[in-house]
Amino acid sequence: MFSWLRKVFGMRIKLSFLGATRNVTGSRYLVASDGTRVLVECGLYQERDFRGRNWEPFAFPPGEIDAVLLTHAHLDHCGLLPKLVKEGFRGKVFCTPATAEIARIILLDSAHIQEEDARYKQKRHRRQNRKSPHPYEPLYTTEDAERCTSHFAPVRYGKAVEVARGMTATFHDAGHVFGSSMIALRVDRNGESRTVLFSGDVGRKDQPILDDPTTFDRADYVLVESTYGDREHQPTADVREALAEVVNLTLEAGGNVVIPCFALERSQDILYHLNELRLAGQLPDVPIYLDSPMAIRITKVFAKHPELFDDDMSRRIRQEMSPFDLPSLRMTQSVEESKAINQVRGAIIMAGSGMCTGGRVKHHLANNIEDPASTILFVGYQAIGTLGRVIVDGKREIRIHGEMHPVRARVARIGGFSAHADRNELWAWLRSIQPPPRNVFVVHGEEASAEAFGAFLRDKDGWNVTVPTYGDEIELR
Repeated sequence: MFSWLRKVFGMRIKLSFLGATRNVTGSRYLVASDGTRVLVECGLYQERDFRGRNWEPFAFPPGEIDAVLLTHAHLDHCGLLPKLVKEGFRGKVFCTPATAEIARIILLDSAHIQEEDARYKQKRHRRQNRKSPHPYEPLYTTEDAERCTSHFAPVRYGKAVEVARGMTATFHDAGHVFGSSMIALRVDRNGESRTVLFSGDVGRKDQPILDDPTTFDRADYVLVESTYGDREHQPTADVREALAEVVNLTLEAGGNVVIPCFALERSQDILYHLNELRLAGQLPDVPIYLDSPMAIRITKVFAKHPELFDDDMSRRIRQEMSPFDLPSLRMTQSVEESKAINQVRGAIIMAGSGMCTGGRVKHHLANNIEDPASTILFVGYQAIGTLGRVIVDGKREIRIHGEMHPVRARVARIGGFSAHADRNELWAWLRSIQPPPRNVFVVHGEEASAEAFGAFLRDKDGWNVTVPTYGDEIELR
């Protein structure tokens, strides 16, 4: 009888899309089968239009989640973990060792910033006699973040681990940021199995520091990111030349180059390229400030895991030409050191956050954005609704810490530094899967980008492609 029922109904897996659907941040996907629930990613929304979702109740009781799988330590993938634990989650958070170390740094920093922002907003709104639509308390505290990190369960690349009853996950190198993963989740029920592949953020081939992304020869279902699913990147050589040009022109004008940088990977990549330019004689020994305590701490994690370096980076380390030991590099930890940079001209200032949503970069923007000799250089993705996107889109006046500033500095953007694969690189990664998956779900991209990449896959290969919307629940049979 039960054999007959299995033939009629087959294996059932329910996949719920709870974030990063037709937008970039807030990644969250729930896999449920036969009473078992695993959450893949637990990300923070960073686009202004969607930040309110961070405060909403989870779409599921956190205490009923058996495990969380985390691809990497960017906030849009891990930033709501403290809230999840605070509201009842008791299971393990599986990720690579480097991701566990870096996520702890990033989550504690996020909690600190939220606490500071809550205090600052309350003080400012009282002064302005304004009321906030959100509560003044932080989304979570440093204590919540500390408690959350005790749930981390590190897993090395290539090792299959049972994460819940009948669900086994294997983490593979994504080549995106240090310790990042793609996750192959195998679901076993009643003698059948299905594999759901989560791309996380797909890296690029032949990039500094990291190995290339892993490719796969089979998967039943795939969730693939589409951040740059509608465009192609510049070649790396052109990117380095563009960086040299921006820096040298700004130095000749007597200004500063302010680079909003993600603390994880982008800061380290920029240091790598600056070092290469210096070694090639294309860049003077200009003062370089890494004004991000979080980026400094993360850079130290890099040094602890040399097994994750690609061959070129390993050779640089052996030859004592590490980009993290630049002679003109100043790593500023204290607030006083950061404030002292305000008196500097003719320097490169790297600070977080990468989308200008908080952190020390806002102070450097306020100090430089009205100076025609300075350049604000964007080297990473700027989500819709972020301050970085507002500046990139050409707004002539911007609000920083409640005050308006005219944009007189040069605004430059170099897209080829991206740690995300472009349209053709994503396509090449997907085509390694043969025979084709039963369905490809296009996620983690703005609506236009996700739709364009979905159409591209249908036209190129005739694959079954779905571009889900927020809250969709799809049964995989």
